[in-house]
Amino acid sequence: MLLRADAKADLLRRLPRFELCSKRDVRRIAALAEERSIADGTELITEGEPGREFFVVVEGEVEVRRRGRRVARLSSGSYVGEIALLSRSPRTATVTATTPLRVLAISGTDFVRLLDLLPELWLKVARTLADRVDADEAMDASST
Repeated sequence: MLLRADAKADLLRRLPRFELCSKRDVRRIAALAEERSIADGTELITEGEPGREFFVVVEGEVEVRRRGRRVARLSSGSYVGEIALLSRSPRTATVTATTPLRVLAISGTDFVRLLDLLPELWLKVARTLADRVDADEAMDASST
């Protein structure tokens, strides 16, 4: 079942990454999102590879592994892949579907183009990205 444009926007608006964005900005982001069905066991993201898109989990679960060790299980409403996408650094983890998934995928090219068109959105996204990076660093520090 494909989501309507307004349903995609509602889903994105609930995510911390976009909570500071206006309704108009979220609608523009949602317009870029491609809905996909992904089979159980499929690797969405591979640690160390370049980031080309990020994913919002609509239905299902994924497992996140860093250096081969499981660090999280995420489900509907979660998102993965945005750090490498925005920082242009290699992927920090491998993400694998543990159930059949429905996701929204947004290409890095499209998202960066949108950010260039909406400079005020850069600040909103940067604030939430900084929070995510801080949380990841704290997790790494606690595991050593």
